Amino acid sequence: MDLIIPGAVGLVVGLLIGLVWAAASAAKSRARALADAQAQIKAEVERERLRLADESKVAIARAESAARDAAERQRVAQEAATARERDQLRTERGELDEREARVAKREDKQAAREDQLAAREQAIDKKVEALDRRDAKMREREGQIDLFTADAEQHVAATVAIQREAEARLTTIAGLDREQARAQILARLDGELAAEQAERIAKVEKDLTARAKELGIEVVARAIQRYAAEHTAETTVAKVKIADEEMKGRIIGKDGRNIKAFEQATGVDLIVDETPGSIAISCFSGLRREIARRALEALIGDGRIHPARIEEVLTKCQQDLDREVVKLGEDAAYVCDVSGLHPHLIKLLGKLHWRTSYGQNVLKHTQEVAFLCGAMAADLGLDPKLGRRCGLLHDIGKAIDHEQEGSHPELGYEALKRYGESEIVANAALAHHEGRVVISAYTTLAAAADAISAARPGARSDNVENYLKRLGQLEEIACSFKGVQKAYAIQAGRELRVIVNGHSVPDAELSKIARDIARRVEEEVAFPGEVKVTLIREMRQTAVAR
Repeated sequence: MDLIIPGAVGLVVGLLIGLVWAAASAAKSRARALADAQAQIKAEVERERLRLADESKVAIARAESAARDAAERQRVAQEAATARERDQLRTERGELDEREARVAKREDKQAAREDQLAAREQAIDKKVEALDRRDAKMREREGQIDLFTADAEQHVAATVAIQREAEARLTTIAGLDREQARAQILARLDGELAAEQAERIAKVEKDLTARAKELGIEVVARAIQRYAAEHTAETTVAKVKIADEEMKGRIIGKDGRNIKAFEQATGVDLIVDETPGSIAISCFSGLRREIARRALEALIGDGRIHPARIEEVLTKCQQDLDREVVKLGEDAAYVCDVSGLHPHLIKLLGKLHWRTSYGQNVLKHTQEVAFLCGAMAADLGLDPKLGRRCGLLHDIGKAIDHEQEGSHPELGYEALKRYGESEIVANAALAHHEGRVVISAYTTLAAAADAISAARPGARSDNVENYLKRLGQLEEIACSFKGVQKAYAIQAGRELRVIVNGHSVPDAELSKIARDIARRVEEEVAFPGEVKVTLIREMRQTAVAR
């Protein structure tokens, strides 16, 4: 029993120790599991934090990129709006400048018109004063004439009485009656006046010759006065406007392909230089230059520029221009009242619209010559219709002298004979210049009308710049004289109106100043015909009543 109790106690103590140890082991296990769980949770939390940090960085980067894109788009939109506003302001400024220029031009015209009206009023006042003085002089002369008439009547009565008395005395002394004395006196006078009669006959012949010359001048002048025409013509270069400079590169094309194709197809030279807003077309043939100009404008308007399109547009422009050439020829024949022309001659007439001679449009020139020929033929009793026909066709050879060899009179003669015109009309084309045989008066009329049309001031000129330079030179010469206020070259440079200061230049010096100006113009300026110098002296006095 004593052994059992200690054993039981020992067993209980062992069990208790085992239980304590087991509880301690379990606590340690739980502590380790809890630590492991905490470490795992911490690792997962760290991974989630890193993942969230990465996602936040990506989101921030995306937001920043979106914000930059939005800011860039807003900046581009603002720049575009600013550019549009700037362009609109430029356009409005240009329109404003144009309006200001137009207003200034109108003001200048108004001022010039007011000056002209003032000059006209002054001239009218002077004429009225002159007429008043002339009327007073006429009245005074009428009174003197009445007195002279009364005195003359008295003298005539006294002379008649003396003559009768003398006749009675002569009859008594000579033993001849009145008729016998008259016969002797007339016989003596016939002998004395024979030489005077010869002189009078020579004088009459001279007067008739001068009258014939005056009549010819009058016929030509009347024909000129009945017709007046304006001539406008291009030279050898036409300009085509372009919207922007980028179009020049498109016209040239890659390696010059487009411009080479265009020049080969049209036969013209395209001048693409640094001149802003335009391209020049150079060619001596006005017809080819016009075709090229229309084709280039069509290509620029369409936007498609390549060799195939160039040929297509060029063909269409050629067809349109052919129809226009026929229409121009028909209109010219209708205006000049010339009918029955061959269709080829009508086409050649239309081509003359793009032919110039010293700056003068040849089609307008032929119409003017036709009218002058018809007018002079009518005044001389010839057929005016045939005269107009000769004048209209005299330069027909100029329509083909760029295509065939030979002078335009010879080419025109061959063309007219080929298409059924009479020898008179053909000879007018062949012999209207010197060196050919003239077979009819119509050829002479055509030559005269051609010379009249060519010699008319302003009909032919080298270029507009030389013409304007000559006008400016005339005005500068006049303004260089002392006392001259203003000078105007008018009537195509044929008259120079000079306004002098009425306070500093007396009337006695006007003729000297006019002669000096005319002399300097003759020495320093090259001009056709003559220049008339007219001086105007004006005095203005102003008083104000208050």
